[in-house]
Amino acid sequence: MTQSGNPLFDNFARLMTDAAGVATGVKREAEGVMKAQLERLIRDLDVVSREEFEAVRTMAILAREENEKLAARLAELEQKLS
Repeated sequence: MTQSGNPLFDNFARLMTDAAGVATGVKREAEGVMKAQLERLIRDLDVVSREEFEAVRTMAILAREENEKLAARLAELEQKLS
């Protein structure tokens, strides 16, 4: 920082620099608190992860396909018995 020769301006410049640093620190702290609160909220909602969702979805698709095959086979066997 350059010396302007006027201590009032120097003190004011130092004050503004400190205030900017404090504002940056407050912003970081607020972001950290908000992130922690959001993570806690999501955890408390008991939502499933993407991996769990995809695994159950795959199982459901396979079960539906198997069910359709079995239904077709049953219909074929019923037709043979008739």
